[in-house]
Amino acid sequence: MIKIENVDVFGWETAIRGMRNPMNSWDKSDSGMCCCVYCEDCSHHDEDCECIGVDDFVIGISDLRLMKTLSKAGNDHGKFLRMINVSLDIVAPLYWWKEFDTYKVGTVANSCSTMHKIQAKKFELSDFSIEHLNVDVINNPFKTIIDCLNFFRGSYLQHGDKDDWWQMIQLLPSSYNQRRTIQLNYAVLKNMYHSRKAHKLDEWLTFCEWVESLPYAKELIIGE
Repeated sequence: MIKIENVDVFGWETAIRGMRNPMNSWDKSDSGMCCCVYCEDCSHHDEDCECIGVDDFVIGISDLRLMKTLSKAGNDHGKFLRMINVSLDIVAPLYWWKEFDTYKVGTVANSCSTMHKIQAKKFELSDFSIEHLNVDVINNPFKTIIDCLNFFRGSYLQHGDKDDWWQMIQLLPSSYNQRRTIQLNYAVLKNMYHSRKAHKLDEWLTFCEWVESLPYAKELIIGE
């Protein structure tokens, strides 16, 4: 199970301005803020050009053509992608976060802390990604594990014994869902997408489907 929330994509104007620095071609830039009610009324509008949002930034035909060319040319030429920033909240199991943590360069994350807050609430089935467990496994041993976690949680809250805290930390299954607030960019997402789009974990497939929904993902990330 994975949930993606509070997505914010920004940095388009900066990325395009920087993209045109090497050839001093700023005068050829045709992007700008959209002030039209309908995309069809916009001077930038074309079948290959879409608004990111009404009253928001519109990538022009010339800029989009150059962005696609540089993105396809490789990481060095496509470094402007690092300036297109994405922030979001992700709720996912610990076993998925272990794989996500491979991507250390170009990412920032603030997570809910199991070290400090593991005892904050009672453990429930909904706190875990168990959609692929069969009923017998959920009933026993998984519910037994949850009962043990709640037992040591109650003991820790009552007595404050660190040994009870250790029981929770080391007994906690990797299917436990953790929330993190993430910041990354289109260059990182491009790498993640092409590395994980055929992964066996459902969470990665869902993540890649979300990447496909981002503005101009087809042109700049997927590469079609």
